[in-house]
Amino acid sequence: MRIVVTGGAGFLGRNLRLRLAELGHTNVQSIDRESPAAALASIVADADFVFHLAGVNRPDDPSEFDAGNRAYTEALCDALAATGRAVPLVLTSSTQATLDNPYGVSKRAAEAAVAQYAAATGAAVWQFRLTNVFGKWARPNYNSAVATFCHNIARGLPITINNPAAPLRLIYVDDVVDALAARVDATGAGLQDADVRPVYETTVGAVAEMLRAFAESRATGIIPRVGNGLERALYATYVSYLPTDAFAYSLRRHVDPRGVFAEMLKTTDSGQFSFFTAAPGVTRGRHYHHTKTEKFLVLHGRARFGFRNVDTNERHAIEVSGTESRVVETVPGWAHDVTNIGDEELICMLWANEIFDPAAPDTFAAPVTD
Repeated sequence: MRIVVTGGAGFLGRNLRLRLAELGHTNVQSIDRESPAAALASIVADADFVFHLAGVNRPDDPSEFDAGNRAYTEALCDALAATGRAVPLVLTSSTQATLDNPYGVSKRAAEAAVAQYAAATGAAVWQFRLTNVFGKWARPNYNSAVATFCHNIARGLPITINNPAAPLRLIYVDDVVDALAARVDATGAGLQDADVRPVYETTVGAVAEMLRAFAESRATGIIPRVGNGLERALYATYVSYLPTDAFAYSLRRHVDPRGVFAEMLKTTDSGQFSFFTAAPGVTRGRHYHHTKTEKFLVLHGRARFGFRNVDTNERHAIEVSGTESRVVETVPGWAHDVTNIGDEELICMLWANEIFDPAAPDTFAAPVTD
């Protein structure tokens, strides 16, 4: 299948072309609205599917709206009709097509052009009216407030918010390209309206607050909940705007004669991740918890985990090597320690189910052995 993407060098086009390649579509050609009409006709002459993403949304001269949206779409539809084949077409329009400003009028005219193409040829045509699309590779200081916020906050630059309560409807670029790419294998004929889900309903101020929390997480060590929904998509977008010199950052290391201890990451409701080292013969721990639990994973070296029930005095021991990938879990009410019983440095990863609170540490010194 030969696929043509107009506007393939733009924000949405770059993401779509990558997704098409991941799906195994190797014959994809990109074209932009600056290409001469003759080139447009020759490129689509043997196209099997066309994604029409090209358009103008922030020109220097408002007259460019009409040329870049209406006129270019009409030229594309004329070229497709001239092939004599009902070539499927996807148009990305805008929710502003309902408005009577120059941009909305030009997008509505583009929609009329593809509707006429669908009626005349019987080709399957899908029309997406997109709202604010955000994600990696959007151009800051252009048409995406999210891109501008991410770019500036990632560099410690100020952002401008006129009304924090202003409503904002967002769709994530990965959801958009999934919906677009799915049309390649879809069936049907004529004009069909299509949409992208989910649409995130939020405010300008809420987005800025989330992005600032992402930036501050490196200093505080506390990462917000970024595993799903809008937070997940915004976090991925924010990180994509980090300059290369910010791809890495250092942790605070606590060094004493026993070795090194460092906290890597703290979560808002799922505990924290740390690591520690110990020289041969060194023992760490020697305490118990009432509620806190921990999981230990030896990454390098050999360790003996000792346990003592502080009520019954029952004892237990577990020896673990870094070659085993075996997790040792501490149990409330059992004093525990870990001793490096090998000849090399012990390196151990640690997860605790709660963030350490110096005011209420739930950690009580207690020996494991007499």
